[in-house]
Amino acid sequence: MSTKAQQAEAHALLTKLRDDVGSNLLDHKSHTEALEGLKVLGRDAGNVEKIYDKSGIETLGNYAFNGYPTSIHQEALRCLANALLLLPQTRKFCIEIGLDKKASQKLHEVDVDEEFLLARILFLLTYDLSMNLDLLILENDLAGSIINLLLRHAEILSTSSEAPASTQSSMMALQETLKLLFNVTSAKVDHISKFSSAVPHMFSILSALPILSPPLQAPLSLTLNALANLEIAEENLDEERQLRPAVNKLTSILDQAVQRYSSTELETLGVPLITILRKLNDVASVDLREEMKSKFLPDDKERDQPLGKSSSLPSRLLRLTTSSGSLHLTEAISGLQFELSNKDANEYVKNVGYGHAAGYLMSHKIPIPESVKGEATEGASSSVPTNPVTGQRLDKEPPVEVPNMTQEEKEREAERLFVLFERLKATGVVNVKNPVEVARDAGRFEELSDSD
Repeated sequence: MSTKAQQAEAHALLTKLRDDVGSNLLDHKSHTEALEGLKVLGRDAGNVEKIYDKSGIETLGNYAFNGYPTSIHQEALRCLANALLLLPQTRKFCIEIGLDKKASQKLHEVDVDEEFLLARILFLLTYDLSMNLDLLILENDLAGSIINLLLRHAEILSTSSEAPASTQSSMMALQETLKLLFNVTSAKVDHISKFSSAVPHMFSILSALPILSPPLQAPLSLTLNALANLEIAEENLDEERQLRPAVNKLTSILDQAVQRYSSTELETLGVPLITILRKLNDVASVDLREEMKSKFLPDDKERDQPLGKSSSLPSRLLRLTTSSGSLHLTEAISGLQFELSNKDANEYVKNVGYGHAAGYLMSHKIPIPESVKGEATEGASSSVPTNPVTGQRLDKEPPVEVPNMTQEEKEREAERLFVLFERLKATGVVNVKNPVEVARDAGRFEELSDSD
């Protein structure tokens, strides 16, 4: 908890550093100790809130970017990172005195320790709307710096004989760079193409990272978030070395995620993963698309019961599309399955059943396929008739048990069904014929006596 004594100590340390700017009367040890003291005191915002005004941030910026020895400028960077995290108003001060440009320029060639600090500072600065990201990308080559850092991480991960967890500094730096990449590409969609060269490195990183439990946690989740923002172009990737392994890895992650997380959690965590799979489907070969269909669409073995009832990954995905409140997740899963169905509504309905397909088709104003309007359709890869709504084979549907009813109850039920069929036919969704009409046309009407 902040005390007046701690506030006074922080003020004295910053004053000492400010007074020495330009005169350099303090020795290396004094500079380092003063900055270390400020770093520790700065972990409590109450200690430094009053002294970290524009002038205070300018003092820290001087020691961070004006050629001081490593131990000094890194301590100053740590002080700045703490300030930007705990005191959001300091972000504007940093941008006003140009520290965002200096950090971006310095990011070109740094070790992993400084990468962590500079990427974290830039990441926090992206939350201030006054930051000119266009300038940093176009004039300070921020995209090029991030791409080079990702290349280094891909090489470290691919050549390291130790588990990634043991390279803690590298992992921490990677996470900050991934967060920076995500925020920049989210804010500047018009500059996405400048980050395209990062995609192969991102796939290498994805391939090398272990799947933890639960699976969607950093750094893997950060990798997926950033990769989902990027353009995946076929010409930049090798299918056997990068695309197919990526599909297999993402499938494994998704399979574990849908078992581990609730639909509410997946609404945030799962959508980037599915977005990447949709992008991979766009650039995949015919063979790879077929593999993806087998992974994410129900097969005919599941049609012994209504689709979505088994424990397979495709069935669990179908069940998630019916989760209330999971709009983004439903859109992502349905979009993936529609695209795997060659964006053909008829094929889509055959693959997942109209009950699961209806919402996506209607929300995207896609005409209802003719196959739904008949009494039965065929499975996606089978000639066996199936229920167009549930996707279940007709010969596997349980027999309908009709309760014993009196003649009066039968008449009331027949009247109710007649009205329901007329309403259904009026919607135009399904081309049904009223059973009363069918019976009349077949000559099955008979005159009953008054007693009957």
